[in-house]
Amino acid sequence: MRNTFVAIGLGLALAYGCTSSTEQKKLPILGPREPQVTTVDGKPQVDTLYHSIPDFAFLDQDSQMVTQQTVAGKIYVADFFFTSCPSICPKMKSQMLRVYEKYKDNPKVALLSHSIDPTHDTVAVLRDYAQRLGVKSSTWHFLTGNRDTILDMAQKHYFTSAMVDNTVPGGFEHSGAFLLVDGQRRIRGHYDGTNAEDVDKLLRDMDVLLAEKEK
Repeated sequence: MRNTFVAIGLGLALAYGCTSSTEQKKLPILGPREPQVTTVDGKPQVDTLYHSIPDFAFLDQDSQMVTQQTVAGKIYVADFFFTSCPSICPKMKSQMLRVYEKYKDNPKVALLSHSIDPTHDTVAVLRDYAQRLGVKSSTWHFLTGNRDTILDMAQKHYFTSAMVDNTVPGGFEHSGAFLLVDGQRRIRGHYDGTNAEDVDKLLRDMDVLLAEKEK
């Protein structure tokens, strides 16, 4: 299964890499797509139906229900982690803090960090975690809920690896991906959240996407 996610991630990265990072006017739309045929004035018209994140409902660190309505009209960055992670999560959160610091006062931006260990990562644990990072839930939501639902969301809809694996430290295997999502819940960028240069690219692309929304 791990090879499957590597292949999907590579495919997203290759699709993304086909555009200029410095002069691009519009970010690509990543993920699978399919043609949708409609009839206009008696003639068939083919449109592209892009993959989008389905409706969701998770609790954040302040016991507030976070749904697709929470991010309506916003762009957001999603990732998957767990608070007791002994490997890549501290690097991921130090990099996500950079994103938070830049956009924490921008009402058009949100951050969604999904815990893949909700049994341990209760609302109280996530609240303490957020407080130690010094973040506000109005911008950065640390989410908990049903474990299978969260893992399914990661694998099937964000195309990132997240699974139970008792053979690795912490008991979970997951990627360090940051996913950039637009106001229509379409994935517009895929980044390595443990790599500062890749997060630099994310920050630039968020500005591109925000400018795109304003047109």
